[in-house]
Amino acid sequence: MAMRAKGDAPGAFWRIATAGVFFQGGAAAVDTSTVVAALVHGLTGSPVAVGAAAAISRCGWLLPQLFVAHAAQGLSRRMPLYMLGAFGRAGCLLALGAFLWLGENARLTPTVAIFFVLWTLYAFVGGIVAVPYNDIVARAIPSDRRSRLLALRFFGGGLLALLVAVVANRALERLAFPDGYAAVLMFGAILLLLSAVSFVSAGEPPARRSRFRTSFHRFLIAGVDVLKGDRRFRSFLGAQWLGGAVSMALPFYVLQAKGAAILEQDVAVLIAAQTAGALISNPFCGWWGDQRGKLSLLRLTAAAGTLAPGLTLLWLAFGTPGRLQALVWFALVFAVLGAVENGRTIAQLGYLMEISPDDRRPAYSGYFNVLAAPASLLPIAAAALAEVASFATLFAISLIAALMQMRLLYRLPLDEGRGAT
Repeated sequence: MAMRAKGDAPGAFWRIATAGVFFQGGAAAVDTSTVVAALVHGLTGSPVAVGAAAAISRCGWLLPQLFVAHAAQGLSRRMPLYMLGAFGRAGCLLALGAFLWLGENARLTPTVAIFFVLWTLYAFVGGIVAVPYNDIVARAIPSDRRSRLLALRFFGGGLLALLVAVVANRALERLAFPDGYAAVLMFGAILLLLSAVSFVSAGEPPARRSRFRTSFHRFLIAGVDVLKGDRRFRSFLGAQWLGGAVSMALPFYVLQAKGAAILEQDVAVLIAAQTAGALISNPFCGWWGDQRGKLSLLRLTAAAGTLAPGLTLLWLAFGTPGRLQALVWFALVFAVLGAVENGRTIAQLGYLMEISPDDRRPAYSGYFNVLAAPASLLPIAAAALAEVASFATLFAISLIAALMQMRLLYRLPLDEGRGAT
């Protein structure tokens, strides 16, 4: 498989892939469905706080992107924006880990409040990265190699995440709460720093000068026009909202698992299972996305998205008590979650690049991610629902949303590629 095409910057494919590998390893250390969910529950004892942490993470990633997109659209170079977000988030995460390590009483209200302040700062600084990353990758890597790039990123990152799982297991076993989690977060910060260095070293291809440099007000109006006039964009956005309803249950799988007799140190086993699922799915998703199209891969992952909530509901209905049985069953659930989330991310990133015009790609990324941002608040609604109803109700809603998302995506035509390079 050739890894360099005409027009590629020398070594860009491998440096960008390496950056992605380090990022995925770092992301495993701050996964809101495992590490952060267990940490926040240990700090607060509140499912609502767990949902809030997941919502903050997602909102912080999405909300800054409209402003970043407007700024990027008027710049000939977008790498400085990437550097601000990438190095900034690594620093924030390092500060968060150090704070937990040095804190005297993790469960005091001021400590919890400061944790959430630092977590919010980490999330919103990290949100600067997405727009310049998507644009630079789309200019550096041809369309027919992007899925392979993302698959390589997730495969190598999955292997690294297994190391993160080992570190997490050792840290949580040997260190008192929350020192073990602090060590995991600081390890993640180091991996994010290495990711930023590798991506910056790849350089940035020349950007096509945009004909759409304008005021922020007109930039917003143009976004409304895109939403009204672009059916693919609009349907993709709707599918993303439904995907948010599917994913709102993610932070609560680990709580359901712990409620089924799984111990604190078993969280690392679930991380490993999630990572293994992603690893196994990677070569297939990379091939499928490049050969059969990003929309086809979106459809496939939407269908597979019904499995995790379905399996969890089966456990709630027929599961046998006992730690070993619960650990095996929920390891399977987390393996499915890893495979589905991995394939979905490859497909979503690729499809957004495909449907975005070359000279307006930062704008399209900004429009899409900000319009999708409110769906990131759904974990809070999910937490409230779990409080007044049950986890079973939450997983049932997730299953229904997955079925609706699948139906919407199968109504889209397959002729994608308007913005492909």
